[in-house]
Amino acid sequence: MEVVIGVLLVVAAVIHALPVIGVVSSERVAALYAITVDGTDLAVLLRHRAVLFGVLAGLLVAAVLDPDLRGPVAVAVLVSDLAFAALAIGAREIGRSLRRVLVADIVSIIALVGVIGLLLA
Repeated sequence: MEVVIGVLLVVAAVIHALPVIGVVSSERVAALYAITVDGTDLAVLLRHRAVLFGVLAGLLVAAVLDPDLRGPVAVAVLVSDLAFAALAIGAREIGRSLRRVLVADIVSIIALVGVIGLLLA
């Protein structure tokens, strides 16, 4: 069970680590999401989002190493993923790039629900 929990947490960590490259520049963010980043305000917000994803990925890795963190971290990241999924699905029309992000978040949601289920078992 420990190995399965670790693998599921690593899957979620990798998904959340991928956008961190966006911290480097607004051009990286634009390439990552295949969008046009118009203006400094949007660039700062998206780069900050990349930082937050790095924090989530770091917490997930810490949870792999520290069993006491697994529940709280899994729940916190799950809430973040569910919030994005709800917003994306509620928008009804999202671009191809955001659909890819949604699919990745759904994979993360499944992994995190698995972690929580195993912790509660």
